[in-house]
Amino acid sequence: MPIIRRMHRRHFLILHTAWLSGTVLADTPKVQSLDDALRWLDRLERATAARSNNAWTLRATLEHLAQSIEMSMDGFPQQNSVLFQKTAGAMAFAFFGLRGQMSHGLTEPIPGAPALPQVEDWKPGAARLRAAIGRFAAHREALKPHFAYGVLDKGEYTLAHTLHIANHQDQIVVA
Repeated sequence: MPIIRRMHRRHFLILHTAWLSGTVLADTPKVQSLDDALRWLDRLERATAARSNNAWTLRATLEHLAQSIEMSMDGFPQQNSVLFQKTAGAMAFAFFGLRGQMSHGLTEPIPGAPALPQVEDWKPGAARLRAAIGRFAAHREALKPHFAYGVLDKGEYTLAHTLHIANHQDQIVVA
């Protein structure tokens, strides 16, 4: 058990050092902060056309991103084991943070999350994501453990949400 704790602390220290030095998101060509995400939503809402280029509609994608942020405050419906979170989950999060980029299945729902609306009207999804970002920014209470990464503090969750949004930007086409 002490090895797992040390490994988790080590990954946290690596990630925290990179975050403080400003290098974590330097190579990310997409959203690099939650404020950037709000500006991206502004541009998306002004676009003449926007769509998803995979099996999810744009609305489903935006609502998925909102769900993730909301669940960081309210709790995820299903959790991976603590052992998974402190090993594979912690290593994945540290890797994403050091790389400044997340990569995951872009049509994989959050385990146990409510079904996503597969409808073309995406503006309610954009509004929900905007509200979730605002609520997260104002949130001052303890955050809930991530289903895969485990316990994250506000800075780590901010990074996770930012990288998550940037990763999903890869599937969104704006005209």
